[in-house]
Amino acid sequence: MNYKELTPKEIVAELNRYIVGQEKAKKAVAIAMRNRWRRQQLKDPIKEEIYPKNILMIGPTGVGKTEIARRLAKLSNAPFLKVEATKFTEVGYVGRDVESMIRDLTHIAVQMVKAEEEKRVMEKARTLAEERLVNLLIPSTSSKVEYDPLTKEKFLKMLRDGALDERYVEIEIEPSQKTPAIEILAASGLEEIEMQLRDMLSTFLPFRTKKRRVKVKDALEILTKEEANKLIDMDKVIKEAIERTETSGIIFIDEIDKIASRGEAHGPDVSREGVQRDLLPIVEGTTVNTRYGMVKTDYILFIGSGAFHIAKPSDLIPELQGRFPIRVELDPLTKEDFIRILTEPENAIIKQYQALLATEGLELEFTKEAIEELAQISYEINQRMENIGARRLYTVVEKVLEEISFSAPDIAPTKVVITPEYVREKLENIISDTELVKFIL
Repeated sequence: MNYKELTPKEIVAELNRYIVGQEKAKKAVAIAMRNRWRRQQLKDPIKEEIYPKNILMIGPTGVGKTEIARRLAKLSNAPFLKVEATKFTEVGYVGRDVESMIRDLTHIAVQMVKAEEEKRVMEKARTLAEERLVNLLIPSTSSKVEYDPLTKEKFLKMLRDGALDERYVEIEIEPSQKTPAIEILAASGLEEIEMQLRDMLSTFLPFRTKKRRVKVKDALEILTKEEANKLIDMDKVIKEAIERTETSGIIFIDEIDKIASRGEAHGPDVSREGVQRDLLPIVEGTTVNTRYGMVKTDYILFIGSGAFHIAKPSDLIPELQGRFPIRVELDPLTKEDFIRILTEPENAIIKQYQALLATEGLELEFTKEAIEELAQISYEINQRMENIGARRLYTVVEKVLEEISFSAPDIAPTKVVITPEYVREKLENIISDTELVKFIL
């Protein structure tokens, strides 16, 4: 589905297929996505004045912040990048500079547009590849004698019918990597210089094709890919990709609370505040130099996310706070949420384990009471120990099914029913030794 065609209600409905609760966050994201489409319908000069309203998601770990971003990436037909704020360092320190996120986003956009162009030219590329392959397959009687059209037609029909699939043919393959395979400057933070040097060297160093002996069906795929690449106008692809990055790009910055300083003027806080200062012009709107050209960040949507257990949103520098005007608090998960997470989403944990064990011929069934017991125990452990949200369910369910997963190949085919008694029996040690586990872990 194309996100441009989705209304906010439809976007929320799509997110509901995988994420339980968190309606406020879903609504904020849906409005932001729809506003991208609305802005595209406007004419200048008002269009130039409308900037995206960046979102800051605040909530404990394991409640769905990152999952909302992941699903948004799949849902939106827009360049999307998820980054961890902790990976970046202030300019001058060893590490990645914040501008690299724009370069990565642009690269994703180029790959996305290129894939779309490949689909568009694939039919023509297939025809050209078939022609090349037929010329290789026809026995050469004389280099001066033209092939009989009837012979060509016959081989082409055999090729399309799959009659030649298992025959071997020798083909010349262009190198997939168009830049020299040389490590020039692999140091972190110098990726852009490395790319530029590679591009420069590629114009001087010749690339040789290599011969490979492959099956006809594999040769057809290789040659189709080659022909498709020849048909694609990369200048047009790059122009479209940059435009798409600038007008509809989305960057999800996770763990943004980890770069919030807590008022100390020494130690890691110095670098944290430096990262915020470097991030500020990117979020406010600047122009970044990428290997594909200059990219403006004014209309890229930024979604920040953090647990903010120790630091508070107010610990971010005021200018950066101001660039995230929409703040959404995600709710801690309750026992009822856990029950829904176990059963409702299309990728529900129980459905995952049922599918995995079905490959062994083992049918797995959970009673309603067993699911409630799993949810209750997970909720209680979260209350007593660190609250890691829905991630606790993976720990608990894995422990309950450990013995079954281990012995599945030996006892299959069979049906196993998980009861609340079985759940309590398997989790008895965890429940009783919570205090001990806390200190061991």
